[in-house]
Amino acid sequence: MLDFFTIFSKGGIVLWCFQGTSQLFTPAVNSLIKTVILQERTGNNAFTHEALQLKYKLDNEFELVFVVAYQKILQLSYIDKFLTDIQMEFRNKYKDCLTDGLACGTFNFKGSFDEILRFNEEESRAIAKSQKKMKTFDESLKSKKTVSSMIENKKEEKKPAKGKENKPVKEQVVKETLKKTEQTAAVLGEMDELTIQKNREKMFAKMSGKKPVKTASASPKAETPKKKGKQATKWEMGGTNKDAVSLDYSSLNGSGDATINGSMEEKHGTPSAEEQRWVGQMKGGLRDLDEDESEDEEVEEEKGVQESVKSGKSKKSSGMFSMFKNLVGSKTLTREDLQPALEKMKEHIIGKNVAADISVKLCDSVAAKLEGKVLGTFSTTANTVKQTLQDSCVNILEPKRRIDILRDAMECKQKGRPYVVTFCGVNGVGKSTNLAKICFWLIENGFRVLIAACDTFRAGAVEQLRTHTRKLNALHPPDKNGQHMVQLYEKGYGKDAAGIAMESINYARDCHIDVVLVDTAGRMQDNEPLMRALSKLIKVNQPDLVLFVGEALVGNEAVDQLTKFNQALADHSNMTNPRLIDGIVLTKFDTIDDKVGAAISMTYTTGQPIVFVGTGQTYTDLRNLNVKAVVNALLK
Repeated sequence: MLDFFTIFSKGGIVLWCFQGTSQLFTPAVNSLIKTVILQERTGNNAFTHEALQLKYKLDNEFELVFVVAYQKILQLSYIDKFLTDIQMEFRNKYKDCLTDGLACGTFNFKGSFDEILRFNEEESRAIAKSQKKMKTFDESLKSKKTVSSMIENKKEEKKPAKGKENKPVKEQVVKETLKKTEQTAAVLGEMDELTIQKNREKMFAKMSGKKPVKTASASPKAETPKKKGKQATKWEMGGTNKDAVSLDYSSLNGSGDATINGSMEEKHGTPSAEEQRWVGQMKGGLRDLDEDESEDEEVEEEKGVQESVKSGKSKKSSGMFSMFKNLVGSKTLTREDLQPALEKMKEHIIGKNVAADISVKLCDSVAAKLEGKVLGTFSTTANTVKQTLQDSCVNILEPKRRIDILRDAMECKQKGRPYVVTFCGVNGVGKSTNLAKICFWLIENGFRVLIAACDTFRAGAVEQLRTHTRKLNALHPPDKNGQHMVQLYEKGYGKDAAGIAMESINYARDCHIDVVLVDTAGRMQDNEPLMRALSKLIKVNQPDLVLFVGEALVGNEAVDQLTKFNQALADHSNMTNPRLIDGIVLTKFDTIDDKVGAAISMTYTTGQPIVFVGTGQTYTDLRNLNVKAVVNALLK
């Protein structure tokens, strides 16, 4: 029933292989290595590739990987035990060869493999047979019942006892209620005889279904004036639909015609001296994030541990890895040994804003890499665990593919077409602001930029981009041909965003503009109409880069946003290979201190790199992600 089984080292050497069918399994195993083992996603031992289900087991002591593959439609319950048995048998049989560094000859493992597989299959069938089966109809109690026993006979109504009047139930209840009411009133002295008589008449009338006769009251109540209906509130500065045309400043005359380069505003604002100093600071590649001086703290902590060992005095360590002090001695680490420490590690990284699901997967990945290792003293154990977690986080954050916008934009310029970048994300994360920062960086490197105002939903979105355009043009004067470095393509509000994006790209191609930055409306991940519109924009225009703009402040929400954005882009595109998110822009990074977990959550969810990091309000506050700085802040 197994299609494929292989044993290979983490260095890439295949030690033994079994193939039950003629199917080619190389793509499935390569995908497992690329997307799981190399990217530190080994917490779950299952992986699906097309119609195949792959399960694997790591041997950390000898650096081996055991992989089994079978059809996904099959439900094989013995696979996990089978992998463990194979691992133990292979280790015991070739322990000397593995210790010598695979210097022995070939591995003749066919006989042991067939025997273990046969044993596990027979044991699985025996367990399935021994399980309690469902009773047949003949064995059930219902089959033993006769027809006469299932017929219910109506019982005869009980006759009233002799000497008692057969009075209606309602009348009897009413009289008892009135009697109790009169007794209570007599005691409390709250009702007189006239009130009691009126209440009695009302009660009898209510039970008989007749309306009580209204009697003239001795003290008639004064007639209350009728309430006035609701009146509409009139605001002093209120507007109507007729005023919408005069209030629409997104075009010259409110007719929605295209406006290029913000021609409404002929007079540009004069930049301040501080803003003038920004010019020339962002030529070339972006700077990395500033790294905290955490290495000095580590050295001081290690010195403190060494001094305490020399003096014989125990010194309490408040660091994250002090939890491993109980793992002392040359022993093989098991999951039970690591569980308390992993729980504390999970709480620590959740406190640093890593999503709960991602923290569990990350800790499981660390446990999979540590389980089976033989470690010594406390310092060695702590350093090994810390290095393992650090390597896992670094592998997650490092980009899996090259995203060099300057080089790609130059290649598109040589081909005679614009380089198109689309920005998307939820409301209020800073898409327009960070688009302006990226635009400033591109201008600094000599590219002419066209900003497409495709946010036709939010009031003030076009005016915000027009303000950025004026300021950027004031900082960078026109070129030799009198062309502005930044232009704005707008068509007002309420228009189709996909159509505006297409027209802006055609305009940029005709005018030989190098880069088009498409600004889209903010939308929540559960808003289906707006997600469908975003998918249409990306499908129709096929931009070179799709960037998701997200906040560094979010934790679990980041996973939900990215998952649903990718899912919506895939569902609404109706394409075999849909365009998904290519990269991430992480904003408001200067507001989170050392709670950098959102970077881990976003990258782990999509597998895509963080291209830009926003660190402030000015145009120069744009950085590259410093992986080492983020990981050090996470482990502090």
